[in-house]
Amino acid sequence: MRITFCQTLLTGAIIVNLLILYYVSRAQQQMMEKRKELGHGTRRAARPVSGLGGGLGFVGGAGGEHEGHSRSPRVTVLLREFENFENYVGDVANSFLHQRPELPFLAVTDVFPYPPLVLPEGTRLLVLSPSPEQPPQAHRPEFHVQTEFVLLVPDGVELEQPRVIERLIRELEGEGGGPVRLVAAPVLARSAVQCLHLRVNLREWTATYSPAASGSSGSVCTALQGDAVVLMHTEDLFNLSVPLGRPLFPALFVQTTLRGWKVKLLESPCFSASHRPLFSSAHNQWKADTRLKEATAKLMRSFGLKRLLLSDGKEQWYGCSKETPRCFGTVLDDTPDYLYLDRWTPPCCLRALRETTKYVINVLESSGVRYWLEGGSLLGAVRHQDIIPWDYDVDLGIYLEDVPNCDHLKNLDSGSLVDANGYVWERAVEGDFYRVQFSEANHLHVDLWPFYSRNGVMTKDTWTEHKQDVEFPEHFLQPLVPMPFAGITAFGPNNHKAFLELKFGEGVIENPQYPNPAKKRLDRSKL
Repeated sequence: MRITFCQTLLTGAIIVNLLILYYVSRAQQQMMEKRKELGHGTRRAARPVSGLGGGLGFVGGAGGEHEGHSRSPRVTVLLREFENFENYVGDVANSFLHQRPELPFLAVTDVFPYPPLVLPEGTRLLVLSPSPEQPPQAHRPEFHVQTEFVLLVPDGVELEQPRVIERLIRELEGEGGGPVRLVAAPVLARSAVQCLHLRVNLREWTATYSPAASGSSGSVCTALQGDAVVLMHTEDLFNLSVPLGRPLFPALFVQTTLRGWKVKLLESPCFSASHRPLFSSAHNQWKADTRLKEATAKLMRSFGLKRLLLSDGKEQWYGCSKETPRCFGTVLDDTPDYLYLDRWTPPCCLRALRETTKYVINVLESSGVRYWLEGGSLLGAVRHQDIIPWDYDVDLGIYLEDVPNCDHLKNLDSGSLVDANGYVWERAVEGDFYRVQFSEANHLHVDLWPFYSRNGVMTKDTWTEHKQDVEFPEHFLQPLVPMPFAGITAFGPNNHKAFLELKFGEGVIENPQYPNPAKKRLDRSKL
């Protein structure tokens, strides 16, 4: 095919235009970069990190050669905990950048703050909530911290001595990769920071805090309470499932404790904090306290922790109550859902079962209804003097002939009864027995199984498929014997070992097992 003279001219014109467009574009980009370097004004409204630009490498760092520093900075300063309605984030950033302008400074928030933060140049804001028009990396903090260490600072803190950060780095590096994976320095404030021992038992949905003794060169423990600046390896921080959860310290130390990591709290150096208290009015303090409680509850539920035992002896509960549904759904094949998670009965549920058991037994005893601990509840009394740690209800046997003695039981054929204390008494839909529920909302319950004597044998008219639901000689109930159970003294069969082996088989007391081993077996090595 021959190329005409006109085609040659057209092709040359296109190439020239493309070259001109390329060089104009480069010139504009260079001019914009120069303007940024020469731009005036030291303060601006913070904008969120968008896309990957500006986030990888230094997070808004001001360069790598300030005050004699020829190498890239090793630390990113990260501020996570602050309230939108009143904070000192700008002052904190100014304090650090004044002393160490080469350090990247990153403020992290769940949603874009309103009113917008006013931050100095060299500071970046990272919004964790995703935006549909941006890539996922834009909202993931691990893509925006490229230094070896992260310095977690609280709101209102100030950096007065620029070499303090190097001291923390030396302390952490001196641990040589041992169990101490975090180093902390106190903030001089009204409430001193405290070193605590934290034990997290996920199987029992519980975290326990206790005071830790301090040493001459600092305290080594598993959690901190109060204001502190914490240094850790960036890799360690972002190897946590929830690296920047709120509240920061509970989120951080629950996860590090489960990994066997420890924190070293130094006696010095100290960071100052002129902005104390953080909030200028009682109303703002109330708002902050309310948000802290809400954030703590959300965090604990997401971690599967329903009970906190605090170092001062107080308790905090995040599970079900009388006003809420129970923590697990319908039980299938005698195996509640939490067993598949390798957890046992939530402590809030055990507490509700104990309260219901105590209440029901009190009603039965005051009404003259003879009862005894049945099935797995008797097994729990013998093994633990309590409910079996993975059980989900309580079983009591009663004499059928005594039912008319109890006002709460005798009229249930005509419908359920909600008594003055909110407990629900009803005939069970599954069979010919009675059930007492913790409340109308929370269906944790005690089952009452009516037996009658026939020729010296305790029997019933209807039976369930449970293997322990069998006839037994009445002599086990003559007499009934007192035994500790769930914080009270209840009655059980005499010769409970023989009674339980009749129901469940030989060795049932000595060999604990889940109710349906075919579905889920108990790992006895973890007992």
